[in-house]
Amino acid sequence: MSAGGGEGPVLATTYLGLPLTGPVIASSSPLTREIETLKELERAGAAAVVLPSMFEEEVIAEEMAFHESVEQTAGFDAEFTDMMPEMTLPDLGSERHLRRLEQAKQALSVPVIASLNAVHTGSWQRYAQLFVDAGADALELNLYAVAANPAESAADVETRYLDVIGEVRENVSVPLAVKLSPYFSSLAHFAGQVAAAGVDGLVVFNRFYAPDIDLESLHVEPSATLSSSVALRLPLRWLAILRGQLPQVSLAATSGVHGPDDVIKAILVGANVACTASAVLQDGPQAITAMLAGVRSWLAERDYTGVDQARGSLSAVNVEDPSAFERSQYIEVLTSFGTQTAMP
Repeated sequence: MSAGGGEGPVLATTYLGLPLTGPVIASSSPLTREIETLKELERAGAAAVVLPSMFEEEVIAEEMAFHESVEQTAGFDAEFTDMMPEMTLPDLGSERHLRRLEQAKQALSVPVIASLNAVHTGSWQRYAQLFVDAGADALELNLYAVAANPAESAADVETRYLDVIGEVRENVSVPLAVKLSPYFSSLAHFAGQVAAAGVDGLVVFNRFYAPDIDLESLHVEPSATLSSSVALRLPLRWLAILRGQLPQVSLAATSGVHGPDDVIKAILVGANVACTASAVLQDGPQAITAMLAGVRSWLAERDYTGVDQARGSLSAVNVEDPSAFERSQYIEVLTSFGTQTAMP
């Protein structure tokens, strides 16, 4: 039985204008790197997949290293070069990402979304077009950067991003999503500007993996930790706020989607889909199957016809007290926490 078929509540929905069998998408992760695990995710019920982001600096570094190795071995004897591992450009850089996309499109029936993070304005546009030419059903612009330049204002950062989005939108026709971070000074205002630039959807939010310190070696080291359901609370707040402000824009919840309750909460505040990565890394693709079964059961128990009927029923424009998603909620939490922890 498909995720959206059969008796009972309908899980089928749309995201970025794309018809989906259900409300759960497999986010970019090590499991979306390989064709076999992509197939497993689809069989488990993933309604779409997001391939690993292509980072421009990584692509450039790989391609430069390849060319340097070719130049260094150009004068060596054939006997020596025959002993070296054979490597070609399709195994590296942008070609590796494009080949993965082409293979995924051939192997899967669900939409395949390409993710891109570039450094230079022209590069966003160029790589985006390469992804479209390779068959991407949609593009996700991954706005992952640390604004550490003191000479660059918040307005400068936003203008730079909006220029990138506008140029990509002008040159590609496939659905376009933008993956946001929660660190903009006025997120609602910026989200509105992004929507006005012509994007079809917003992904809320990007996880910023902060480095750690190794006290033995005194080195700064990369550190990645999987999320928990607690991480979903920040996306829930902003999804609830943005749903009413941007009614025509698709919204995707990401970070903290671990079980059916998380998917249901995301839908209730207005998300079209919930994206998951940590859950499938922990429990395998079957985590998605369990999510969909739980969502269907919850909807059936409450006589919902499907996820589209439930969507947004607890967004800021539909709840009795919209301020619950804003300042009053913060004050109430602090007050109740003090009461709960008071000594008898």
